[in-house]
Amino acid sequence: MMHCTMDDLLALRAGEGSAWARQHAAGCAACQAELEALYQRVAQLKALPTRRPARDRWPAVRDAVLAEQRRRRERWGVWGLAAAAALAALLVFRPFWTKPVNAAELARVKEQSATLEQQLRRYDPDGRVTSGRSAALAAALEDRIAVVDGELAQVGPSQAQARPADLVTLWQQRVELMEQLVSVRVTRAAYVGL
Repeated sequence: MMHCTMDDLLALRAGEGSAWARQHAAGCAACQAELEALYQRVAQLKALPTRRPARDRWPAVRDAVLAEQRRRRERWGVWGLAAAAALAALLVFRPFWTKPVNAAELARVKEQSATLEQQLRRYDPDGRVTSGRSAALAAALEDRIAVVDGELAQVGPSQAQARPADLVTLWQQRVELMEQLVSVRVTRAAYVGL
């Protein structure tokens, strides 16, 4: 024999059961007992006391949330203040950290460049045999020296006073390139002549 399913019993309890389910539940003791147990469970659930949070907990919850927000704001305030102080220190003390450009340093680098140019003039590239590789390297170095010379030519007297460190750096680059060129022309030509 086939009994009512739980869906059928729930539909009967709601007053929407099918005709077959009504007839079967009226004649079947097992289905009637299950339907009665269903009614009792619903009644027991309705009889349970309603659980509500205590009304006096809200101030404690609100105070905890506000305290956390206050701590977060203070933490960000401290970090923001520290960052602002670090930035101010950087702006105020940075001129003391940079090494002042000495006119003597600039004069020394210019003199070194002039000495290297004299060495290159004494060298006669047309009278010596060099390899193609050495000639290409010398040409590349001469091109780079020409670029630095162009940058030096663009630095006018007003910019030279405003940016003396840049001027010294350009002259130092020129001296390094000239030293490499002297090394390529004199050393490599001597090796080819052997």
